[in-house]
Amino acid sequence: MARPTHASFQLSGSWGPALLLVTPPLKLKMAAAARALVSGLLGSSRLQLAFEETLEILMSPEERSTPTASYEEEELPPDPSEETLTIEARFQPLLPESMTKSKDGFLGVSRLALSGLRNWTTAASPSAVFAARHFRPFLPPRGHVELGEPWWIIPSELSVFTGYLSNNRFYPPPPKGKEVIIHRLLSMFHPRPFVKTRFAPQGAVACLTAISDFYYTVMFRIHAEFQLSEPPDFPFWFSPGQFTGHIILSKDATHVRDFRLFVPNHRSLNVDMEWLYGASEGSNMEVDIGYIPQMELEALGPSVPSVILDEDGNLIDSRLPSGEPLQFVFEEIQWQQELSWEEAARRLEVAMYPFKKVTYLPFTEAFDQAKAKNKLVHSILLWGALDDQGANRSGRTLRETVLESSPILALLNESFISTWSLVKELEDLQNNQENPSHQQLAGLHLEKYSFPVEMMICLPNGTVVHHINANYFLDITSMKPEDIENHVFSFSSTFEDPSTATYMQFLKEGLRRGLPLLQP
Repeated sequence: MARPTHASFQLSGSWGPALLLVTPPLKLKMAAAARALVSGLLGSSRLQLAFEETLEILMSPEERSTPTASYEEEELPPDPSEETLTIEARFQPLLPESMTKSKDGFLGVSRLALSGLRNWTTAASPSAVFAARHFRPFLPPRGHVELGEPWWIIPSELSVFTGYLSNNRFYPPPPKGKEVIIHRLLSMFHPRPFVKTRFAPQGAVACLTAISDFYYTVMFRIHAEFQLSEPPDFPFWFSPGQFTGHIILSKDATHVRDFRLFVPNHRSLNVDMEWLYGASEGSNMEVDIGYIPQMELEALGPSVPSVILDEDGNLIDSRLPSGEPLQFVFEEIQWQQELSWEEAARRLEVAMYPFKKVTYLPFTEAFDQAKAKNKLVHSILLWGALDDQGANRSGRTLRETVLESSPILALLNESFISTWSLVKELEDLQNNQENPSHQQLAGLHLEKYSFPVEMMICLPNGTVVHHINANYFLDITSMKPEDIENHVFSFSSTFEDPSTATYMQFLKEGLRRGLPLLQP
């Protein structure tokens, strides 16, 4: 029997129950040895490429002849010698009372419209078995091995300029390529996941957070949504703010040490919902937001081989004569490079949303910073989150146009402390009797707020010196310059884009009004 290349195991002995020590795959060890041999001959920029080329040389002819896109098929033929792992789904349904429509007892919302949501109370598949090789799409592209440098697993194909995909759909298109593993994972929650969302930014982005000789830790962020209805009902879209998580896997994807995927639940709202009241694209649409406490996938343990072979290729019985299963002991991973979760999350966020090149601080922290640095606060107050898929259409348009334009980014970084907040969070802050100063800050903001998004320029004490509603802003930027009566928002010839010119005028007017009022 041929020596396995996918993993190597050492039988450990005479103490306690029989144990199998899982060590890195043999070909990775050989490639690492070759890397060490040439490390003195090559510069660091070429060292990783040499390692990858050595690994390819060590592959069997069958491995080299296998197309790199072999994971694209949904049903791959099982390999009895490969490793598998069990993924468990943990799901707590959306809290109906978190929806804004619940405040009026869902008046005007038919029970039929919400039936798909009400009936979704458990995960579609509580657990599922995956082969380790199915997670190959999470590996970095060749030569892409810098910590924190993002790459796209599934690229976004939409922007504010390309428009949005149709709302009037029920069934997702067949997944292709690297979409397959994402689709299979999300199908554990609900049978109709859409790996590509209707609006930008779509897809999945990832970066390395740790590197060892044989393993990577990869952090990822995925934007996906679910269709909860089927005909004859009308479409109901369920869009979590984001899925994030990590995977620890060997560099040849034959072993997965750990995997977790989840919807963050640290904010008061984390899901956007949209449903149609008709069978055509032009039908009326209802929108709401809400909170889901738990939507999570996690590996129950590292991947283990279905068939166990010793170092000589001999079959080992997976059970002892007593009937007890063999226990696996996994070699401790020695990481050479590591990056914090917070920094990796920030870099993935900037990859998805370039407007986050400006730091947006939490609400109260922004005003503390403004006092310390004697700066004005640029604040955006909105119904849904600005930096995930829970944003409403006005918020999406702002973040994909003016907020990510270079002149606006430069002025915000130079002259303002920026923050964005959910209306619900400020309402909660206003109702909190424990901190009167925070109550006052929230109250000053809510006084100026109009649905759906309000942009404000504030003093460090919370006084709003200038503000504009997003709908009004978008209306005037779509008008001809000669039709605008308010010269405060007149277009400047400096910028080709009227939206950028108008937002620049908004910020400069805020500076004109606010700077004289700052404490010297």
